[in-house]
Amino acid sequence: MNEIQEVIERKAALLETGDAKAVLSHYAPGFVEYNLAPPLRRPGDGRDPSRLEAWMDTFEAPPRREVTRLEITTDGDVAFATSIDCLSAAPRGAAERFHLWFRVTLGLRRIDGRWLVTHEHESVPFEMDGSFQASTGLTPTD
Repeated sequence: MNEIQEVIERKAALLETGDAKAVLSHYAPGFVEYNLAPPLRRPGDGRDPSRLEAWMDTFEAPPRREVTRLEITTDGDVAFATSIDCLSAAPRGAAERFHLWFRVTLGLRRIDGRWLVTHEHESVPFEMDGSFQASTGLTPTD
């Protein structure tokens, strides 16, 4: 499980370097991605760095991602992991940084001796009061 934890934490740390290709090197070809931004499912090869680079360019500096409460389950060459992550960054032109806590579920497979992400799902809870507003002010509680 240490190998998987290292992949997940390294992927998060690489985001702060701004090296999209290095981040995406931890993903398998044809991985399934359900991330925070529309659409509901992103078609095509998510390992094309241009989309990640364009997103990172919307910030004053590359965003920081902190992985917390990581739990990993493995069975042979398949694993899944859950975590509560925090993304912090300063959008271009913004006066201050934001901090967004969100839920993450990853599916991984050992392919040619390397653990790679094959499925990634990120989500933010939304208010169930009929407003359907994203609950972006949440922080983890024990």
